[in-house]
Amino acid sequence: MRTPFNYFAPETLSDAHELLEKHGERAEILAGGTDLLVDIRNDMKQPDAVIDIKNIEELNGVEFDSDDGLIINAAATCTEVSSHTVVRDRYPFIVEATSELASHQVRNRATVVGNICNASPCADAARPLLCLDASVEISSLQNKRTLPLEEFITGVKQNDLAPGELVERVRVPVEMADARGANRKLKRIKGHDLSLASVTMVKTDAETRVSIGACGPTPVVLTGFDASTDVDELCSAAEEAISPIDDVRSTAEYRNFMIKQYIRELDEELS
Repeated sequence: MRTPFNYFAPETLSDAHELLEKHGERAEILAGGTDLLVDIRNDMKQPDAVIDIKNIEELNGVEFDSDDGLIINAAATCTEVSSHTVVRDRYPFIVEATSELASHQVRNRATVVGNICNASPCADAARPLLCLDASVEISSLQNKRTLPLEEFITGVKQNDLAPGELVERVRVPVEMADARGANRKLKRIKGHDLSLASVTMVKTDAETRVSIGACGPTPVVLTGFDASTDVDELCSAAEEAISPIDDVRSTAEYRNFMIKQYIRELDEELS
């Protein structure tokens, strides 16, 4: 690493907030570090302070109760989430999506919240959580606020965090527990790889929700469709909402075709 920085490992949330306040825009949060450390090594980020939050007890773990729903705290790894009993029983498509995120070794370190904060258009954890109407709980030394996940990711590698803020957790409303869901992820190779195009669909008795990755500057979520919506209408809405590109990994035409194909497959699977 060519950029020197100060490393801090606070044990309380208030200490983390004070460090963020002190270092402002030159501070970076380390939860898993699987993106951050690569960015520092490549000089894409040059922080003065790296604040490791894994020692903060209240930011660890996965929780569920009948009032608050599913809570994924900021330091909970992808492996912790995908192996949690309630997640496996009541949100199996989250398990499926997080289990496709990188390799076993990376998932043992990487966090679901970090994957969201990194704000990649192809973030595997974002799609099921968008379909589940998840929200992001954000705090700073002076303030706390909650934001829909759909509004939190604002662009390629961009989110709504201001200097001094961190994400404490992601929360899924209890009303979405036991929703039927499934994923599709197009990759160049078998095994772990970034997606060329990806889809998650969730159905409840009342509605159908679809989220799409790697086909625009942010993941896209389609809402407002009742449970009996015709699949052709879903495909048309998806085609209108996405903006795939041609790049070294795929063409826009192929991405667009596969998104509609996946929507048809998922609609049949979940009907």
